[in-house]
Amino acid sequence: MESRLLKDLEKKSITKKDLLQKVEQDLSVLPEILNGVSSSKATVRYGCASVLTNLSQKYPEKLYPHMDSIIALLESKHRILTWNAMAIIANLATVDKDKKFDAIFPKYYGFLNDEYMVTVANVVGHSGKIALAKPYLAQRIADELLKVEKISTTPHLTEECKRVIGEKAIESFNMFFDRIHAKKNVVAFVKRQLNSPRKTLRTKAESFLKKWNQ
Repeated sequence: MESRLLKDLEKKSITKKDLLQKVEQDLSVLPEILNGVSSSKATVRYGCASVLTNLSQKYPEKLYPHMDSIIALLESKHRILTWNAMAIIANLATVDKDKKFDAIFPKYYGFLNDEYMVTVANVVGHSGKIALAKPYLAQRIADELLKVEKISTTPHLTEECKRVIGEKAIESFNMFFDRIHAKKNVVAFVKRQLNSPRKTLRTKAESFLKKWNQ
């Protein structure tokens, strides 16, 4: 049975911001929000997922006890929930004392082979944050990101989409380049983007090489 909070969210008598404040004030309602993610009502489902994402950013330690439930969302049939889960997992990496992320590393980076650009871009975009939280995984993460050049195109992931993903890869590398051992592979990847037809990708590549004196 849906809680009063979730019913209010469905009727839009409270906003996502209101809901976030209520959870912050009373963490005992957190399980209700987690349950709300599986609601058949899109307003409730995505409202709760948004609140959890914000909460994980501000108070990762409060959401960490529920990380297994978040990891389960990677399997959601709703892509938006998968994207939310990716963001939350990256935020929780900072407090992941039980190395739950390490255990799902292959699953998380397996999404680099997804047919949807936004899914791949989410993995790449969150990687810098994860590498900073877990520096011992930095090289392994870098090796995964270098694979984006070779991902297959699909109706939902064009060559231009790959260039956007390339930009995100450079942004992530920029965050943890100093923690990567095999720097030459990353530098070679970035230099290859200097010839890209996408101007913003060329600019990001130039900025990266200048910043790191490469």
